[in-house]
Amino acid sequence: MQDNTDKPSRKKPMYPVNDSLRQYLKLHGREVKLPVSYQSLLNYTWSTPIRDKNGKDTFWEKTSYDSRDWDYIRDGLVKIYAILKTEGDLSFAKHLDVARVDYCTFGNSHPFRIRIVNKFNDNYDHYYIKIADASRVYGLELEHILSPNRITFFTCDNTLVEEHIPGIPGDMFIQQMMNTAETNKIRLAKEFVKFNERCFVRLLGDMRSYNFVVDITPDIEDYQYRIRCIDFDQQSYEGRKNLYLPQFFKENNAFVDLCLSHLNKASIEQYQFEERTMITFRVVSSRYRIKELLDIMSKDEISSPEKIAQLKNELNEYFKTAVFKKSRSMGDIVKTQLKHSLQKNLTLVQKDLGKRNE
Repeated sequence: MQDNTDKPSRKKPMYPVNDSLRQYLKLHGREVKLPVSYQSLLNYTWSTPIRDKNGKDTFWEKTSYDSRDWDYIRDGLVKIYAILKTEGDLSFAKHLDVARVDYCTFGNSHPFRIRIVNKFNDNYDHYYIKIADASRVYGLELEHILSPNRITFFTCDNTLVEEHIPGIPGDMFIQQMMNTAETNKIRLAKEFVKFNERCFVRLLGDMRSYNFVVDITPDIEDYQYRIRCIDFDQQSYEGRKNLYLPQFFKENNAFVDLCLSHLNKASIEQYQFEERTMITFRVVSSRYRIKELLDIMSKDEISSPEKIAQLKNELNEYFKTAVFKKSRSMGDIVKTQLKHSLQKNLTLVQKDLGKRNE
């Protein structure tokens, strides 16, 4: 049952990357010297609204820069793309150019979207430059470690660079593809259950349909689906439990209806258990890295005391337990949530690994 009164905060504050998190990023190759900063891109001279093919405002604006600044910015943006894609090898840079720099006025992060084009064949790719918000950095790292998806991103002081995550935006998928004959509704419903579980286990909030994409892969006789988060700034910030469950957002009603129509209770529970088991395998294989990250997160301030208290109480009530009572931070809550949610799966995984090693 959905509670459509649940809404994320209108404006989430930005939290700085502290020294401990910065050291973690350096240790794992995430902190890289970048030639262009987020602040540099703010110095555009004017912008033009970008509208879709139906004339609707996309909330993106095409920016223009003074010619005296553009050569420096363009060269730096091409180098950043090389860092993302080829470990900084610039031997291919002469083939590349910056086709466009777009600025988004919607949401918390106000990102820049960089379009890189191959000058010989006009093929293009995108990446994003944003403010290095600690919540988003924790969200990206947890996605990289705990989800089936690897994420490439870099930080440099107050700047965050993220690769583009390909897929069809969830709201667009609902409008254009969900009810087509080619869509395998049972497989799609199964994936939404797994996606819902992934978000809740690691407490990633605000997964409304426009904050995730649907990635479609042709299979032997049909299609497979993967739902991927594209917005991570609501990692462990809100106090309402339901804001960490995509099923409770009215924007996702079509996916929920799909699950209710094509899956029974036993199937849903099976898929939830499968997803928790896969997360458990990832925790075991990356146990030192996840422990290091969560220890830093536990000492960091990424939410308010009121929201922390509310989430502790709601999770204790939901799970009929008191294990969250001792949590003093959002990082503590995530750590406890992982332990509590994956406890049964971890016992089975450890038994399985023990048998394999006999």
